[in-house]
Parts: sequence; structure tokens; C-alpha cells
Amino acid sequence: MNIQTAIIELSNHYGAHNYSPLNVVLKKGEGIWLWDMDGNKYVDCLSAYSAVNQGHCHPRIIGALCEQAQELTLTSRAFHNEKMGLFLQTLCQMAEMEMALPMNTGAEAVETAIKTIRLWAHKVKGIARDQAEIIVCRDNFHGRTISTVSMSSEQAYRDGFGPFTPGFKIVEFASIEALADAVNERTAAILIEPIQGEAGIRIPPDAYLAGVQQLCAEHELLFALDEIQTGFGRTGKLFCYQHEAGVKPDILIVGKALSGGVYPISAVLSSREILGLFTPGQHGSTFGGNPLAAAVGIAALDVLIDEDLSARSAELGSYLLAQLNRDWGFRDLIEIRGRGLFIGIELSVPVRPHCERLLQEGVLCKETHDNVLRIAPPLVINKKEVDFLLEKLIPVLEPLPAQANVRMAV
Repeated sequence: MNIQTAIIELSNHYGAHNYSPLNVVLKKGEGIWLWDMDGNKYVDCLSAYSAVNQGHCHPRIIGALCEQAQELTLTSRAFHNEKMGLFLQTLCQMAEMEMALPMNTGAEAVETAIKTIRLWAHKVKGIARDQAEIIVCRDNFHGRTISTVSMSSEQAYRDGFGPFTPGFKIVEFASIEALADAVNERTAAILIEPIQGEAGIRIPPDAYLAGVQQLCAEHELLFALDEIQTGFGRTGKLFCYQHEAGVKPDILIVGKALSGGVYPISAVLSSREILGLFTPGQHGSTFGGNPLAAAVGIAALDVLIDEDLSARSAELGSYLLAQLNRDWGFRDLIEIRGRGLFIGIELSVPVRPHCERLLQEGVLCKETHDNVLRIAPPLVINKKEVDFLLEKLIPVLEPLPAQANVRMAV
């Protein structure tokens, strides 16, 4: 038995089986690359579900982590710390928001957004206590807590975990009509993803977000966007909603790449009017806004801007999509869709075998919803590396024999 097999067996023996990882044990990461314990090298096409937009172990982010770790790591929010204010200022100015409430994980940020919406609904809109409703979309993914699975339509996320949190109405994604029909006197907000990532990179039609924003304005609802996966350059804009002119959410939920994959950091951003409703003792987190997280977050945000990673995602994402959409005649293909470096390849068959074949070719991908192959490399990827990815990916998608030997136009 080799060491990788032994480690996998150790994890399977002592760890709860709530994931089904590929059979590889990773040891090192740099940029878009990962290495296993045997020294084999792989292109990372998952980016830890878009947490590693800045690339693995970015030296500026790691430098900030190491420097701060030798000074002060945690104080709790019982005291001020040197770094949090600057971090929140950097984040708010980048997002053009007035205030931020820092947390740790994406699920915590969504929970915080839910509490924020309900607090606003009672104190500002005047909805009776404990009666506020939030409209969400079918096939969403907002986390794994009881409240977030309560607003999920995915049975696998819910099975055995009831009773569920009330106060959510689920409607079809990408339908303004469905949202409008669900609004009633108890509706406080619409909470959506601008692109549904876990559902298979499902992209709504043009002007959908503008339509949601208009509907919210007409009915005095909060417009809340979960950009935990789509934010910080993933789709070719700093935030995905910026693809539509004039759109700006009332509440913006961020996480993942907020730390460059180095440390758990998330936040809810909004106006002073909304987040200013919180008073001491109503909400909190021991680790939220800790100085180590704040130092890492500042560095991660600086890297996004200084390296113009949103523009790189837009350029190389368009190139990658164009190459994939050539007339290859891929076997079992239903659709290829994407925005920036956030691409889903939907097949009529399960794609887990494709992921396993790509593993042997030095590419790490993962299926979502069984039949969608997600392609989301770190945004620091370059064109030569995209071409390498295409050379590995296209044969695994099994083009028609007449096209299989056609040299890619690169």
C-alpha cells in the first residue's frame, strides 16, 4: 500500500463520508497548479469552488498571513484590533457599499443576510414579528446550515435534516413572472445568485437582475445577491451583477475568494440604513473580523485589483468558451455555457468518469449535479496554460472522429 492510498483509507475510516472526492492526495499548490504526494502535477479547474481566484499560495497573501500571524491572530470582537477597520474600508470601497459585517464562512454570511433581512422587515417595513418571508429560487445553493437547506429545493441537501426553518418561498430561477407572483404583504426580500453555480452554471437571460431590482423597488423589498462563488472576478467583472448596467443590490454576500483561499473570510455588505439596524448583542462571531483574517483579506483584495484578474477572466474565459464551442461534435453534449472563467459543460450522461479520466491527464475537475463538468481555474491562468487545458480536455469530451485529429487554432 502506498502512502496516498493509506491516507485515503485513514480519511475514510475516521472522517464522516459527506464528500466523494477523487482519489488523489494533494500536497502542494502554486498558481493554477497542484501536486500530489507522488509529485504528479495537475491543473486545478475547481479553484476550491472559486475560493482560489488569486491562485494557490499567492506570495503576497501568504506574506500578509505570516506577518500578521507573528503579531496578533485573534482578539474576539470584545476589543478593537488594528486591521479590521482598514479591511472593511477596503472591501466597502471596492464594492461601493457603506458598511460590512464580517463573518467567516459563506454559509455564515448567508445566515447573517437572512437575519439582516428579517430585522429590516420588522423594524423598517413593519412586517409583523416572525412573519417575514424571503423569496428564493429553485436549484439554488446558499450553504449547508439548517436555514440555508430550508430554502433549497435539492432533496439530497434536505433528506433527514428536518424540521426546517420557515419563512422561505421557492420559485423558478430566471423568471421575473414567478418572482412577481410570489410577492405578498409579508415578503421582505428576494435572495438569489446571479449565476447558479452548483446547479450547473445556469445563467439567467439578459436584464434578469435589472428586472429583479425593479420588482423589489416596486414592492419595497430588499434585493439580496449571493456572490460567494461569482464574486471577485470569477465571471469577468469584479462582481457578476456588474454585467448589467444600473444594477446594484441592497445586500451583497461575499466569501471564498475574499481570502484568496488562504483563510475563511466572508461578509455581508449593505447600506448604513440597513446594517446600522444591528445593536450590540444581536449578532456576532468570535472569529469574525479577526486581525489575521483582516490582513489576509486586504492582501487578497489588493491582488485582485493590482493584477486586474477580472479582465483576465473576461479575456481568457471568452477564449476558452470560443474554443470549446467549435464544431467538435462532442459525444453526449447538451450545452456549454459560461461567463468569464466560470464554465459548465452539460452532458446527457454522468460526468464523474470524465473527471476520473482528466485526473489521469493532469487536470482536476469535479462534477456538479452529476452531469455538468465545471471548468473554473484560478484567474491567474495564462493563455498558454488555457491551451494546455484544452489539449487535455477536448479528447476526454470525445469529439467526432472526423474532428479528433484537427489541430486546435491557438
